[in-house]
Amino acid sequence: MRGDPSTPATLFAGQTFALAVVDRVERIVESLGDVTVRTTKTQVAFRRRRGFAYLWPPVFPGRGVDVVLSIALGRHDRSPRFKQVAHPAPRIWMHHLEIRDLSDLDDEVESWLREAFENAA
Repeated sequence: MRGDPSTPATLFAGQTFALAVVDRVERIVESLGDVTVRTTKTQVAFRRRRGFAYLWPPVFPGRGVDVVLSIALGRHDRSPRFKQVAHPAPRIWMHHLEIRDLSDLDDEVESWLREAFENAA
């Protein structure tokens, strides 16, 4: 256990890159409008009426990925950038993107986050 997971700094303790990703994603989504950020013991969730984006440490760390960004879209985007796409609910497809470099958070990712933000109203 990593202690009190009430902040991203606690969830990603000692992981400078993951914390930089959290900061960058937070800046992107907050530029879109009113967002609630909630940290649990497993993830940082970005919410409007419902969650639309999540940052979490991979289950098996040390494989070149310190943080995964999951984006909830109302459709299946077939971009090869996604490591996996799950369909947990009738109108939700969860797209998992491994973040290896801050440059991975480019205009395309921003457009997916904008779409997810709009759908979470």
